Amino acid sequence: MERAEVLKRVIGILTEAQDIRRAIESGQDDDGFDDAHGDGDDPAARAGVATTLLNEMLPSISVPADATPQQVAALVAEALGPALHTMVSGFSLAFTSLAIAHDSGRTDVTSIEVLRELALEVEAGTYDEGA
Repeated sequence: MERAEVLKRVIGILTEAQDIRRAIESGQDDDGFDDAHGDGDDPAARAGVATTLLNEMLPSISVPADATPQQVAALVAEALGPALHTMVSGFSLAFTSLAIAHDSGRTDVTSIEVLRELALEVEAGTYDEGA
């Protein structure tokens, strides 16, 4: 998955988290779903963007039956390292964008608006590798 796609998914996760929080605060189900779309019993529909991102990014890992614990650790680190690095970088960028807006005292924008602006910058290629 390309870096820009991961960044967009991270923004989606943070936006979804805010939607869930608002739903809970307004008295909807504890999990943030009011089942208005009739898909509440479908686990895939309830999985959300975070689960989808993990399912798409994290590779399958094959471990030989006779592998030592050290070999298993090395295989897992090698397989998961790049994907986890990309995801952590995406969350760090989003956090930094939100923190800068907060620390500069901006009251004219909401966190959703900051995330939306970040998504537009990602779409424009601002954070492409080598850019």
